[in-house]
Amino acid sequence: MEETVQRALVGINRGATGYARDGLDRVKVDVGATVALADAGLLERVLANLIDNALRYAPNSPVRVTAGRIGDRVLIAVADEGPGIPAGEQDRIFSPFQRLDDRNTGNGVGLGLSVARGFVEAMGGTVTVDDTPGGGLTVGIELAAPESANV
Repeated sequence: MEETVQRALVGINRGATGYARDGLDRVKVDVGATVALADAGLLERVLANLIDNALRYAPNSPVRVTAGRIGDRVLIAVADEGPGIPAGEQDRIFSPFQRLDDRNTGNGVGLGLSVARGFVEAMGGTVTVDDTPGGGLTVGIELAAPESANV
């Protein structure tokens, strides 16, 4: 996970997501030695999109990327302390061509989260959206963990 998250951050810094991002120093990574069964390239794209969105929609907020193993699953979270999403709107943000409040925040047509969900589901995982305790948004990814805890 550590290498994949770092590659995602490098991609954001180089503008690979379409948005050259200032403020990468706001991203705090705590994934330890967690290993997930996933396509590293697809997971990198998903994380780059989620982190980029958090930086963009919560511009004055720290962004935390965490991961840990629970049983046979790996839980990854990208959390911010921004404005969050109104109740009932969580699933709508994953619809193609949809952006929160349809705000024009720069480039993009609102495909990122739809594609991210598709990538995660293609890897046998799920994506969820929850409120961050204290305010903000947390996007969770659940993927399979390797059979051996020593991997």
